[in-house]
Amino acid sequence: MKYHWILRPLCALLTLAALTGCAAPGAEAAQTAAGTVAPVAVPTVTAAASSVPPDTTAASGTAGGYEIPPFLDAAFDPGAAETQGNVRADFSGLEQGYIAMEATSDKRLKFQVILDDIKYNYDLPSDGTPTVFPLSLGSGSYTFRVMENAVDSKYICVWKETRQVCLADEFQPFLRPSQMSAYSETSQCVQKARELASACATDTEVASAIYEYLSDTIRYDRPKANSVQSGYLPDPDETLETGKGICFDYASLAAAMLRSLGIPCKLIVGYVQNGGSELYHAWNSFYLKEQGWVTVEIQARPNIWQRVDITFAAAGVDTKSLTDDSLYTTRYTY
Repeated sequence: MKYHWILRPLCALLTLAALTGCAAPGAEAAQTAAGTVAPVAVPTVTAAASSVPPDTTAASGTAGGYEIPPFLDAAFDPGAAETQGNVRADFSGLEQGYIAMEATSDKRLKFQVILDDIKYNYDLPSDGTPTVFPLSLGSGSYTFRVMENAVDSKYICVWKETRQVCLADEFQPFLRPSQMSAYSETSQCVQKARELASACATDTEVASAIYEYLSDTIRYDRPKANSVQSGYLPDPDETLETGKGICFDYASLAAAMLRSLGIPCKLIVGYVQNGGSELYHAWNSFYLKEQGWVTVEIQARPNIWQRVDITFAAAGVDTKSLTDDSLYTTRYTY
């Protein structure tokens, strides 16, 4: 597969139930999702069935009984940052599944995350804006590199560091905000998530409430899908406020809402099969501890990762289309 330096939010027309599908930015990775339950399907990647998210203390309860754990943040800590030239790296969050960076340059910058033979490239603001990146590939020896644009599409390495990452648990990267799903404890989407959770008793009910809310209230933005530019990043609060977005917006907003309530959620970009063609798309995979859904059509098994495509649900795609896991191929996980 050809390696791309520039993150590409490609968009294409997806004919499944007349849904317009849209690509999201990503980086080079090789993973595959598989499963059987519709419209959430069971993938074979990442989590073992016996794993559970970490227990928390001082959790706040809801009227329905669901315990909302303390908010898990991810942010750049200036006091912990290590400086080398125009690059500052905060490694204090490695155990919690993220690295925070800031850098300045008069040229375009990329931040590269490497584990074994898997490489993820991200846009790194060149104006010194602190940015959080997830360590979504799990524990291991990571190499981090800041790449500066030299000429045309060519980049040179201006900073490099290798660190051993030992996650506190496999869920950490998927319980916190990052560049691909940016939110804070005071974000509107977080407040809305807590409102939706207020009548819920279990994590399955919470996930179902959020799924139904987003599929019922967020419209697919076809003009945006046709005009979105390379390097686009979603804003969960903007998607919630405007009530519209592309697949990347759906997935980012869902991740923000679920994570803020203590439900591990991946934002995944990859390909969906459509008439023999592969179209770039974005969806979610979330983790459930309890069994069952509050809706009739959706059922979920306990203690395993589940896939959910809210963009498809919002477009009213026939659930038979969502049962075919061969339609989905994971490329990047955030």
